Amino acid sequence: MADTMQFDLVSPERNLMSVAVREVRLPGSEGDLTAMPGHAPAIVNLRPGVVTVIAADGAETEFAVTGGFVEINNEGVTLLAERGMPCSEVTQGIFDDMMVAAYRKVKAAEGKRMTAGEEFVTAAVKLLGDMEALGTHIGLDPNQATIPD
Repeated sequence: MADTMQFDLVSPERNLMSVAVREVRLPGSEGDLTAMPGHAPAIVNLRPGVVTVIAADGAETEFAVTGGFVEINNEGVTLLAERGMPCSEVTQGIFDDMMVAAYRKVKAAEGKRMTAGEEFVTAAVKLLGDMEALGTHIGLDPNQATIPD
């Protein structure tokens, strides 16, 4: 078994990382997981959270993602993020914008409750909770955003 695997992280704004890694810790929508060389092939939906990358030299880098999906296969791990950036680049203002977007999804889901069902609302509320946890994890205040009525 190889000691490293290829990891690529892409967001709509830019390619964030392409490097050989020892492991990648992922915020899966069904629970957190760690991908390492030899991991079984999988496609996993992501929830808002922190992706931790352990490079071949042991250096650790953290990225904030708002969701997306990851493909794990024999060649490595490819993560396509809805929105992603190094945690060090996430300012309170950027995080506030993310919180407002998540809150708007909850409001939109509540407005469609009768046609889309309660599961749709529950998923939006969970997304908002995951976004709050992301901010708390990286040291930002989830209660600072000005939430529109």
